[in-house]
Amino acid sequence: MMEPEQPRTVEQIRDLVSWIGAGRKLTQTGKVTLADARVLVALLRTGDTIDAAIGDRIFKTKSSQELYHLNLLVEWAKAARLLRVVGGRLVPVKKNARVLEDPERILDALFEALPRISEAVLPSGWLGSIFAEEYPAGLRALLTSLYAADDLVPEQELQAAVWDKVSGFYVLDDLPEDRLRLLRQSNDRDVDRLLATLLGLGSVQRIGDAIALTAPGRQAVAQLRGEARPGDPVYQLRIELAEVEQPAVWRRVQVPAGFRLDRLHLTIQAAVGWQNCHLHAFDVKGVNYGRPSSELDFVDETAAALDALVKEGEFLDYTYDFGDSWEHRILVERQVAAEAGHRYPLCVDGAGACPPEDCGGPGGYDDLKQALGDTARPEHEDLLRWLGLETAAGFDPTHFDLHRTNQRLRALDW
Repeated sequence: MMEPEQPRTVEQIRDLVSWIGAGRKLTQTGKVTLADARVLVALLRTGDTIDAAIGDRIFKTKSSQELYHLNLLVEWAKAARLLRVVGGRLVPVKKNARVLEDPERILDALFEALPRISEAVLPSGWLGSIFAEEYPAGLRALLTSLYAADDLVPEQELQAAVWDKVSGFYVLDDLPEDRLRLLRQSNDRDVDRLLATLLGLGSVQRIGDAIALTAPGRQAVAQLRGEARPGDPVYQLRIELAEVEQPAVWRRVQVPAGFRLDRLHLTIQAAVGWQNCHLHAFDVKGVNYGRPSSELDFVDETAAALDALVKEGEFLDYTYDFGDSWEHRILVERQVAAEAGHRYPLCVDGAGACPPEDCGGPGGYDDLKQALGDTARPEHEDLLRWLGLETAAGFDPTHFDLHRTNQRLRALDW
């Protein structure tokens, strides 16, 4: 049986480190010398052009940094800790030499390094993009969009997802239309660059104008998101809204046992169906955890791991919206092993619709359900308008969609 073809970038990185050997001298600016660059461009078949000819003119290459693909490979190998700079020389990292013997380990190391190679993937130019300035957020948006999808994602949707994420950090309303259009075009160009990088890594596949994660790519994104790997400990949690009845609202969710509480907060929001627009806090055995604040005396939730606080059979409490005071009682039902092919966090069961935000807590929610069911109530029409409904049939308190819940969980940022 033939061995599966290795991703091109993995081959190039392995050949690059091998060629570096005992080390190569760098320029004063810390870049590969042009003499070495000429050899590497041919050896690695990067596709870069040295001393480009346009018409009758020759444009001399002044630095290997101008060679996009070669510079990307070198910087990527450094970010993946396969190469390093010592005393003005580029040398292999000896303790990671074994990584180069296994293509899968090279792939893992390169994917793990993706967040640290923004300057190499999206170099600055005469028309820089917002994506290049907000690379970590844009990268997460792109990978999350691919990870959340069950099928191919049109490239335009990925470009829009990145634009929506990174442009949200800026006030662009007053920009002239032509300037805004150029910014969007430069952003789309850089999304294409990142997709080409992922294609070379074998992490995505392209069919026409649509993109999907490959199986290795999906596994790599899961690891980057901190999800459980097959065999890792997973907690099965039952999350139930206190004082909400007829119907009860609850979710059964599996999460990595070592989940930080800030990740559990986002998981609860997505699983129940909240919009994450209010404050929250955890109460674990009398200790309050939340976002660090000078006004609220919370222990930092980002430094608290679930399995260090509670074990199987124990409870913790979660409060959302200190005005409406939605109390969630959380039971660690059992610990299981993560299964191959499952994506965590994972909702496995549940019941009841999420109450509308700002409806007044459990008491207000009871009143809302009664008013919607009684057209004679004076507030009936006002509630329909407030909820954006034509009729009361548009809100079903018993509704629970397991598939949609897991889509929201897969779409969580990390």
